[in-house]
Amino acid sequence: MNILINDTPRELPAGATLADAIALLAPVPPFAAAVNQQFVPRSGYAAHALQDQDRIEVIRPVTGG
Repeated sequence: MNILINDTPRELPAGATLADAIALLAPVPPFAAAVNQQFVPRSGYAAHALQDQDRIEVIRPVTGG
């Protein structure tokens, strides 16, 4: 299936989860993830099945003053 991760096209096998998609990026914590602009809690990554054309955003918090 075709998905977008941070606006980059990626190919994942059918049945892939959000955890599988995040593993492709190997982000360093802390980070948050959303699928189609809906926040997904970290505890739900492995259970969140992806669909063809899903848009995933993996973001890091920004600090400053």
